[in-house]
Amino acid sequence: MIKLLIVEDDESLSYIEKTSFEEIIGGYEVTTASNGEEGLNAWSSCRPDVIVADIDMPVMDGFEMVERIRETDKEVIVIFTSALTSPSDVKAGFRLGINNYIKKPFVPEELDAHIKALIRLKEGNRSYVEKNLYHIGRFVFDASHATLHDTFTNEIRTITQREAQILQILAENVNEVVRREAVANRCWNQRYSYFVSRSLDVFVNKLRKLLSDDASVSIVTVRGVGLRLSVAQ
Repeated sequence: MIKLLIVEDDESLSYIEKTSFEEIIGGYEVTTASNGEEGLNAWSSCRPDVIVADIDMPVMDGFEMVERIRETDKEVIVIFTSALTSPSDVKAGFRLGINNYIKKPFVPEELDAHIKALIRLKEGNRSYVEKNLYHIGRFVFDASHATLHDTFTNEIRTITQREAQILQILAENVNEVVRREAVANRCWNQRYSYFVSRSLDVFVNKLRKLLSDDASVSIVTVRGVGLRLSVAQ
């Protein structure tokens, strides 16, 4: 079953889309949100396969929501559905990393076809195993099973789910800085706070110790910005 997140501020349209997708053969598990901020929280908690979002919404628009999601999640499929069709709007969406742009109004069957085509393309490019295994220096990190395999000693360590979530975000963005707030949004599903910040520091220190046997690997704190998983090339 495809996990679908619909982010739409028009309550009637959101209801129609939700019920239509739930009735489509093949199955969708649908979550809805009425603005970008709610969408960001829903993405963090339900981890959808696909996000279908409007652009012009109150509180937080679709552009800002996608920008924040793409800081730590390059995999989820994002489709904009909007009456905004100027070339600058389309270009802005694709620059942020959306996968498709569909003009309103549309019929659910049309959107269903686009979603399934994008899923087939994604599955053809990278297998489930490949996208959940990360080579980090001498280590192989299996995000699906929360294990860290030291290929030098052949030792396999099981890490906590929270540690695995944090390490996966950093591994997806290896040698790039990830904002601390972005890590918190994805792993804690709550607003960034002093408590979350201190908890993040504790988990990061644990990960540093786990990776310390390889001098070419480090988790660097970029003061005032965020964290970077540094792996020597």
